[in-house]
This record gives sequence, structure tokens and C-alpha cells, in this order.
Amino acid sequence: MAEPIPPITLPPAENPQQEGEWLKSVLCQWLDHEFIPEAINQQIAERATQVFVRQRMEGENDLGALVIAIVTEMQAFDFSKSFFSEFAVANAVSDLLLDSLGIDRCCGQ
Repeated sequence: MAEPIPPITLPPAENPQQEGEWLKSVLCQWLDHEFIPEAINQQIAERATQVFVRQRMEGENDLGALVIAIVTEMQAFDFSKSFFSEFAVANAVSDLLLDSLGIDRCCGQ
């Protein structure tokens, strides 16, 4: 039987606001480069960052739990003017965080 992929735990947040500023910037860049730059991308990045920062301030360090929180809370966001969905945004946040930690996201490694 295949072994489950172990959870990824982020280091404890020392400065959640600074993490949020970084995330908002790189997420907005990712959104703009993935399809086309749109005004809504800034709003998407802002909302996802708010969820992320609040979760980090509450002590959440598990990447999977952070992704679920973003998916859940972004369901209320109006994506009708965007190419993206809550799932694409949460997955992008996960990928950006893994990249920042130097964790290869290919094949569960």
C-alpha cells in the first residue's frame, strides 16, 4: 500500500502581516502572469491574504489546513469577472508557499 504524503508544517509565524504583504504581492503577480492582468486579481489576492494572515495569527501552521481555509472562505468571493476559482487561488497559495520554503512540489516530494 502507498504511504500517505506527510503533512507540511510551516514555521511558526513571527510576523503574519509581513508574510501577508509578501503573499499578496507574489499571488497578484502569479494571477497576472497565469492568464492576463485584470483589476480583479488585486482583490482576489487581497482576500486570500486576509484569510491567510488571520489563520496564521490564530496559530495555524499546517499547509493543508491553510489551503482548506482559503478554499472555504473564498467560496463567498464573486469570481464572475475572473478566470480563476477558489480552488485555483488556494492551490496557487500552496505552490507559492512551497516554493518560498524550497520544497519541491513535484510528485509529492
